[in-house]
Amino acid sequence: MWKIRDRTFNWGERTYLMGVINITPDSFSDGGLFTSVAAALTKVEQFNPYIDILDIGGESTRPDAEPVASVEEIRRVVPVIKAVRSQFPDLPISIDTTKVSVAEAAIAAGADIINDVSAGRFDLGMLPFVGKYQVPIVLMHMQGQPRTMQKQPYYKNVVEEVSKFLHNGITMAIACGLPQDLIAIDPGIGFGKTLEHNLQLLRELEKLKTLNCPILVGVSRKSFIGKLCNQDHPSDRLLGTAAACSIAIAHGADILRVHDPKEIKDVCAVTDAVYR
Repeated sequence: MWKIRDRTFNWGERTYLMGVINITPDSFSDGGLFTSVAAALTKVEQFNPYIDILDIGGESTRPDAEPVASVEEIRRVVPVIKAVRSQFPDLPISIDTTKVSVAEAAIAAGADIINDVSAGRFDLGMLPFVGKYQVPIVLMHMQGQPRTMQKQPYYKNVVEEVSKFLHNGITMAIACGLPQDLIAIDPGIGFGKTLEHNLQLLRELEKLKTLNCPILVGVSRKSFIGKLCNQDHPSDRLLGTAAACSIAIAHGADILRVHDPKEIKDVCAVTDAVYR
């Protein structure tokens, strides 16, 4: 269970939604749309009735993405976090970053959760930081780095290797003083995986339940859905996303990271009624 602001997250009771806003010029789906505080707040107003967590990022992690300096990342996200916190005081906010300096600035500005796609590997200060300040963290699996992760990813057994990686991440976070009940895990759909790797992870997602952490899944608008549905533009992938989200819930997902929470909320309601 997580208790954040006025929200209680009782894992297994229902599916929780994390809405995505990227304060970037180059994110694969919404890059360039929310580079002003006003535009971001308008989107949060639309999201707010449907989401349980708002995920804010200032650096794209799409394939081939170029890295962003921490100073620039802070410049992008901190004004938005402050504005959201002022207007929506009870909405839990996660900061999507791999840099401890960005995490520190975001938490100081009002964020509550760290969403680290590197599971603390890119900045070795991240896990000691969350351990010291008892900040909930999402640890995600990624093979390689964003610039290289889709260059012929290979696994002997993707589910076993992702599970082992996440187990090691949990162990390291606990060693840094963070209780296991403040850790969530993410198999990293689309991060250093082929189409078949992504499908296999969704088929066998429940195997990650043995790690005893809530599972976050991010399939929203991703390229594997575009391939399966013959939809080149990310915004045309809603129905494919809905199907993938329903499958993820059926196989044990606790949180879904999505771009279309209004529509996916209904997917959760129906799938939860059947599988929970």
